[in-house]
Amino acid sequence: MSRPPLSPERVVDAASRVADAAGLAGVSMRSVGRELGVEAMSLYHHVASKDALLDGLADWVFARVATPVKDGPWRAEMEARARSARSVLAAHPWGLGLIESRRSPGPATLGHHDAVIGCLRASGFSVALAAHAFSVLDAYVFGFVLTEVNLPFQPGESADDFVDGLGDALADHPHLAEMVATQVVGRDYAYGNEFDYGLALILDGLEARFGELTGRS
Repeated sequence: MSRPPLSPERVVDAASRVADAAGLAGVSMRSVGRELGVEAMSLYHHVASKDALLDGLADWVFARVATPVKDGPWRAEMEARARSARSVLAAHPWGLGLIESRRSPGPATLGHHDAVIGCLRASGFSVALAAHAFSVLDAYVFGFVLTEVNLPFQPGESADDFVDGLGDALADHPHLAEMVATQVVGRDYAYGNEFDYGLALILDGLEARFGELTGRS
């Protein structure tokens, strides 16, 4: 059976699979060529360089994150975007160190950023407050995912199991021990459940500041 012809989209899709399997450090023209069953030199007809491939991967990530609707209610749109970004980045954590690092952003990246700002501006946010909102929301989502994907739990290990494994390590740390006893032990605790609470706190704060500055919410 003949393979479909190469294209920039097929090359970047293959690079995403390599990154999923081996991390961003595993992405090279040679490894992507192996994924596609072709020689690495064949890729240069479709992607100019390794840098261009990484630019394409960043765009690949942004193309999968929900894009806010300009005329939609800002809070609902930002919430939906944050949840989508968390889901995409948790599935492809190599994107965390990539998506805001590229000097040659692609159309999906630029369009996504413009849509976020456009939604906030259409709702009455000033340029400054829109920039602040964009920054704090991304810092929260990216930081949360970074923590979530690096928790020191073993496969199948519960939070209670992890606490049991600490033994007497909490004995000299009463405030930490109190929080663990109150919030974690016996409560089927999952760190991921914290996401909604933290996101609501940030959106509440933005809503309050928006109201202070504009006299509306």
